[in-house]
Amino acid sequence: IAGHRTVYVGVQKPLARQSRRHHRPHSQKPRKREGEKDPAPTEQGYHYTPSQWVQFILGTEEDEQHVPHDLFTELDEICVKEGEDAGWKETARWLKFEEDVEDGGERWSKPYVATLSLHSLSELRSCIINGTVLLDICANSMEEIADMILGQQEQSTEFDERMRAKVRQVLLKQHHHQNEKRRNNLLPIVCSCADVSEKQSDPHVLDKPAQTLTPHPSPTTAEAKNGVNHEASAMDFSKAELHFMKKIPTGAEASNVLVGELDFLRQPIVAFVRLTPAVLLSGMTEVPIPTRFLFVLLGPEGKAHQYHEIGRSMATIMTDEVFRDVAYKAKNRADLVAGIDEFLDEVTVLPPGEWDPSIRIEPPKNVPSQEKRKMPGALDDSASQSKAEKHSGPELERTGRLFGGLVLDVKRKAPWFWSDFRDGLSLQCLASFLFLYCACMSPVITFGGLLGEATNGHMSAMESLLGASMTGVVYSLFAGQPLTILGSTGPVLVFEKILYKFCKEYTLSYLSLRACIGLWTTAFCIVLVATDASCLVCYITRFTEEAFASLICIIFIYEALEKLSHLRETYPVHMHSKLDFLTIYYCKCDAPTHPSNETLRFWESNKINVSGIAWENLTVTECRYLHGEFQGPACGRNGPYTPNVLFWCCILFFSTFVLSSLLKKFKTSRYFPTRVRSTVSDFAVFLSIVVMVLIDFMVGIPSPKLHVPHMFKPTRDDRGWFINPIGPNPWWTVLAAVIPALLCTILIFMDQQISAVIVNRKEHRLKKGCGYHLDLFMVAVMLGVCSVMGLPWFVAATVLSITHVDSLKVESECSAPGEQPKFLGIREQRVTGLMIFVLMGCSVFFTSVLKFIPMPVLYGVFLYMGVSSLRGIQFFDRLKLFWMPAKHQPDFIYLRHVPLRKVHFFTVIQLICLVLLWAIKVSRAAIIFPLMVLALVFVRKVMDFCFSKRELSFLDDLMPESKKKQQLDDATNEGKEEEVKL
Repeated sequence: IAGHRTVYVGVQKPLARQSRRHHRPHSQKPRKREGEKDPAPTEQGYHYTPSQWVQFILGTEEDEQHVPHDLFTELDEICVKEGEDAGWKETARWLKFEEDVEDGGERWSKPYVATLSLHSLSELRSCIINGTVLLDICANSMEEIADMILGQQEQSTEFDERMRAKVRQVLLKQHHHQNEKRRNNLLPIVCSCADVSEKQSDPHVLDKPAQTLTPHPSPTTAEAKNGVNHEASAMDFSKAELHFMKKIPTGAEASNVLVGELDFLRQPIVAFVRLTPAVLLSGMTEVPIPTRFLFVLLGPEGKAHQYHEIGRSMATIMTDEVFRDVAYKAKNRADLVAGIDEFLDEVTVLPPGEWDPSIRIEPPKNVPSQEKRKMPGALDDSASQSKAEKHSGPELERTGRLFGGLVLDVKRKAPWFWSDFRDGLSLQCLASFLFLYCACMSPVITFGGLLGEATNGHMSAMESLLGASMTGVVYSLFAGQPLTILGSTGPVLVFEKILYKFCKEYTLSYLSLRACIGLWTTAFCIVLVATDASCLVCYITRFTEEAFASLICIIFIYEALEKLSHLRETYPVHMHSKLDFLTIYYCKCDAPTHPSNETLRFWESNKINVSGIAWENLTVTECRYLHGEFQGPACGRNGPYTPNVLFWCCILFFSTFVLSSLLKKFKTSRYFPTRVRSTVSDFAVFLSIVVMVLIDFMVGIPSPKLHVPHMFKPTRDDRGWFINPIGPNPWWTVLAAVIPALLCTILIFMDQQISAVIVNRKEHRLKKGCGYHLDLFMVAVMLGVCSVMGLPWFVAATVLSITHVDSLKVESECSAPGEQPKFLGIREQRVTGLMIFVLMGCSVFFTSVLKFIPMPVLYGVFLYMGVSSLRGIQFFDRLKLFWMPAKHQPDFIYLRHVPLRKVHFFTVIQLICLVLLWAIKVSRAAIIFPLMVLALVFVRKVMDFCFSKRELSFLDDLMPESKKKQQLDDATNEGKEEEVKL
């Protein structure tokens, strides 16, 4: 490769078009593209940079034959020495990252990021400048391509006809691929034994194409282009190929790189060929896809490693997104050189003394976008982060008409209605709804039990199940964002307690007054919908979202641990017991020595003869019913010690959490095929519940189980399914209910809309839009229905909604080896939410199955949901920075652009707000909790005076501003973009 040392890498060049010396027969003349223009606009005395030149090339209009496709690149090498019969051998391949055939030749290496020497890139550039470049040639076989390449080589004493024939024979030699052994196993199935023996007896048969092809299209040519020949048909069904073909994107084309050393050559032969159209060359590529590009480098012996590195450079640069597009659109040699120079401008050099070149770099999890290289003035990743993330899309713009936002939401969601059911027909949706059904059942029943205690049974588990099922089904069918899961909230329970206590003190009908409050709340929420009040959601930034979501996640974790600790009261443990005394430990029931007045009244009312009872023979339940006392060294405060139960509950609790976490991460493990890993990951929590239920059943320790009402009727016999809003209460209670209804309206609005904002985040890549007004309208309507029926109220549950969204994440199936699956979005549908609440309503009929589910297993699911929902919350990432030295801190984008002290200051403010919210939540003032969440919006507004707009753009979303100021900023930004383009 003579003269490569005189070529400077990455320097600017004049844009004069270089002439192509294409001496080819007229019958094989390449087709020129219509309307061919100069490669770039030129100005006298001005030279464009490679980047500008490439951007001009990529900005030209495309035709059908020059639309860029994904490329699969294969590197084949050959070494021809005297007395040896050699063939082309596949040594590496690229789909996105490099894979090499290991030295043993029996396996592929792990995919890795290709590392190239700057010298090999320089020589590749020299090859393109000094070698043959054939663009848009029409050829149907390797014979035609070889003739065209050799036709460009000048006749000389060192390259005569005999030499030309030898090189042609080398170019037409058979290609041996890595999966050839598997292919040969398939040959006897397709070919007869006679055919196989005939091919083995004549070694030159396989070197020839399966059919004779002519330069002009013909029936046989068309068959060859479609790969219809006996050899290809036998090969294309290899299991290895089919597996690898799944990784190749649809419509991909091949780029073949052929390099090698020939002992009879005295000067190198270099050629870059672009075929138009792409042609399926039988046996050329390991997978049956058409070849678009061909790079040939054959040189004298003694430089095999040098040729190999140049071939790797060519293959690697062909996988580069920008150079690939340039290769498709290039009109001459200069365009290709400009593409290489632009690639070199972007190359990062690693010093040889500080890095081991033999190290294989693992593919990154996320590859940065290359749009900034393609378009002038395009923002890079860091710059795009500085732009405010606006969740105030068209659905949050005021219409100025009554119910205008609601009407637009309906129009926006109506076209997707039927697809919401078709998209739900997926195995992933089945896994999601089974998991969330178990996750939703326990809090609904627990909430019903607590409500029954707080209201003396006016509303209990049966009412909670029916209310959740009715509200959830209607919401899933007609809401604007069906991914949101409805549930019960703590502030609602506090409100119910306060209201019941008030009614009891003033002898008012609790359910009637509650129905009045519910109807007023419904009316106020409908007024908010009519006035497009949901547009205020644009003031809820990430600061408020994360504080609220963090609090709910912490509550889930805390309550899961608290419920586990409460089991110690029901199942006490004999502390400091002595093993030697186990034979004399006992606990028996006895008559109370000093019965209380309540006990005496109980005996008298039930006509119980105390002296006639054999107390020592009573069971634990009978002893507690008759108000007996437990006595003996093995008795606790409320009954006998229960061996093993508490510790078994702890094992079930933590095992469920750990197993769910491990199975969820199984998708990224290295074991089993992709489909198995994905299925196990999708069903992670459901599988964990099933496994722990089976283990609990086999062990037989009496752990507490899930109790579901087994009869469909109100808890109290003195109430029905319809509540009169006035009832026995005075008429003025209807007007007085307005005051608590205002507080309930704020509670419902904030709970619903904050959860909706979190679900509708832009990083979830939702395609079907959202409907804040429609969501609030459906919640309001069902709140009124539940009030009239005497059922609990349900609004959006933050943690359940986040978990629902996470369980429906969709990733790309066709990913190159080594490439991480790309997050495509969320499977948006209505089926999972609908099935969760339909099944919940039918739970009354499943008590025979549900009674086997241990409560500690469901507590473990709560812990998993709380912990998993914390992932991705920036607040906790920033919180960990307090205990992390600067050199060990992750490379977060906000740490690059915001001083660390400002990051800590922002985190401390958020932490103080979170602590205050928690203090209010657990205090008697929990009823004003929604007002405190609303106060976070004002706290965030005050922070505009403590941080610059640029700092807030990295740490949070920017608050909406006045229309005039917004227009001024937009005009300024447009002016800056114009300056960049100029």
